[in-house]
Amino acid sequence: MTEGAFYLVLADSILAVHFAFVAFVVVGFILILAGLWSGWRWVGSFRFRMFHLLAIGIVVAQAWLGMACPLTVWESLLRAKAGAAGYNVDFLQYWVHKILYFNAPAWVFALAYTIFAALVVLVWLFGDRLQNWRRAYKN
Repeated sequence: MTEGAFYLVLADSILAVHFAFVAFVVVGFILILAGLWSGWRWVGSFRFRMFHLLAIGIVVAQAWLGMACPLTVWESLLRAKAGAAGYNVDFLQYWVHKILYFNAPAWVFALAYTIFAALVVLVWLFGDRLQNWRRAYKN
C-alpha cells in the first residue's frame, strides 16, 4: 500500500466514524422518542441518554464557537496529505459525504443544532410524561 493510499484509507475511516456519530445523534433521538412512546426500557438508560446529550452538546458548542468539526478537519488534512484534490470515490462514500457536508451559512447550522439540542433536552426533562400519557391513552 502506498503512503497516499494509506492516508486515503485513514480519511475514509474518519468519514465512517463521522457518519456513525451523526447517525447516533439523529437516529438515537428518533429511537428515544419511539422508545418512550412504546415503553422500551433501554431508552431510559442514564448512560445512553447522557452520551446522547453530550454528543449534541459538543456539536452545538462547536457551532456557536465557530469551530470546525475536528473530524472534518482531520479527514481533510489526511486527504490533502494523500494528494487528493477532491472526491473521486465510490458510490457509498460519495453519498455519505454528500449527506454530511452540504453548503449553507454557518448560522443556519448553529440554529439547526441548537433547535435539535433543545428538543433533546426537552425530551430528557419531560420524556417520562410522554410515557405516562401513553400509558393513560392505552388504558
